[in-house]
Amino acid sequence: MQHSIVKYTELFTHEDYRWDGEYLCFEPHKNSKLMYLPIGDVLIQSQYGISIAMNEDGNGTKIYRMNEIANMFCDRNVNKHARITQEEIDAFKLIDRDVLFNRTNSQVFVGRTGIFKEFSKNDFVFASYLIRLKPDESKVLPEYLTAFLNTKYGVLDVKRRARVSINQSNVNAEELKRVEIPLIDSELQKQIKNAFDKAFVLINQSEAIYKESESLLLSELGLLEWRPKHCLSFVRKYSETEQAGRFDAEYFQPKYDEIVKAMKKYKGGWDTLGNLVSVKKCVEVGSGEYQDEGIPFVRVSNLSTFEVTEEKYISEKLYSEIKQHQPKQGEILFSKDATPGIAYYLRHKPGKIIPSGGILRLKRKDDRIKEDYLTLVLNSLLTKEQINRDVGGSVILHWRPDQVRKTLIPILPEEIQRQIQQKVTESFALRKQSKYLLECAKKAVETAIEKDEKAAMQWLKKQTKNCTGLA
Repeated sequence: MQHSIVKYTELFTHEDYRWDGEYLCFEPHKNSKLMYLPIGDVLIQSQYGISIAMNEDGNGTKIYRMNEIANMFCDRNVNKHARITQEEIDAFKLIDRDVLFNRTNSQVFVGRTGIFKEFSKNDFVFASYLIRLKPDESKVLPEYLTAFLNTKYGVLDVKRRARVSINQSNVNAEELKRVEIPLIDSELQKQIKNAFDKAFVLINQSEAIYKESESLLLSELGLLEWRPKHCLSFVRKYSETEQAGRFDAEYFQPKYDEIVKAMKKYKGGWDTLGNLVSVKKCVEVGSGEYQDEGIPFVRVSNLSTFEVTEEKYISEKLYSEIKQHQPKQGEILFSKDATPGIAYYLRHKPGKIIPSGGILRLKRKDDRIKEDYLTLVLNSLLTKEQINRDVGGSVILHWRPDQVRKTLIPILPEEIQRQIQQKVTESFALRKQSKYLLECAKKAVETAIEKDEKAAMQWLKKQTKNCTGLA
């Protein structure tokens, strides 16, 4: 049991006016040789995001939420848009090297911090869940601020200040400003910025190579320049509606026919997903089984093309009762609910995890396809458009397993599949290096706090130098 003794009179010296044990017992370790300042004293701006309705129909300005912050970067895949005025865009537009701090949601998400790096000509704004931080760079570089808030010391100080309710936690801007940050040597801060810059180069390279693999697929099918077009009117036979068991206009949009015809006339042939893989359903355990630690329980929100994250956990006892749902190496985790069509290939043997009922486990049973290739197809617009057709008009997206099994998969020649596999493998390797560099930057900050700045500088230089494949 961790405990701390605090004098009654000292309780009134805390700006937070906190008496609870979570706040008083978990004050993070500090290095007495370093000068600490409240984060508020090193900022030139802190700003809440815009509160506005969002959509996924592609209309408006792309808007960041809490979900798009991962691995200390702001994600490049933003699927929410907001219809806002130019004045609002100007007020909330993200600028290169802005730092975004997630102030609300579960204890796992609260405090998640990432740096925004410009990667397109589009405007991006940020939602009210987030706080924009702009530090005074004569004191603290944005990359160092981001790294510190992701260290165990920054995370601890943020979380102990969080106001926790049954469903969520909150840290407002004023509470964040009272978190204390050490003023480390400017040269070490520059080395941390260097690690972030190199990591960003690697992410760019990774995504460029992944897009090349997507282009190989679409080019082979003659769909490289294809763009879906929504038709306001078209004609279908009544017999077609009877055969499909659907009467809604969205299902019969001509754009879906174009995708299906391209695959069905492909010279290499095609097949349905159900003939190519075995499909296993996963399990729901109920929110009452969630724990703060234990065996990761993977929900759709934890699944992406490039990784599986952790947020919810279950007990070892419950795991032993449902361990038949443990995924195996070589399987593909594939979402069918909420955000259907996310596929992640388990290249390596996974640790203990249990996927939720919104996720399917796919296992290859046909040698005509390679797992990396199939995963790419499942994440491509070929599958996305089939999903849009099947679940169109639904309030809560649910792609039935029988619909999943009927998904059309083109069978490309083995040589092209091998080229795609090589590119995907290279893309993942570059992404892994990028993540490693960011972890090194974070570790360097922790080393400076635990030991000294010189040791942190030497260690980070060595790690950065040894990381291969850097531009």
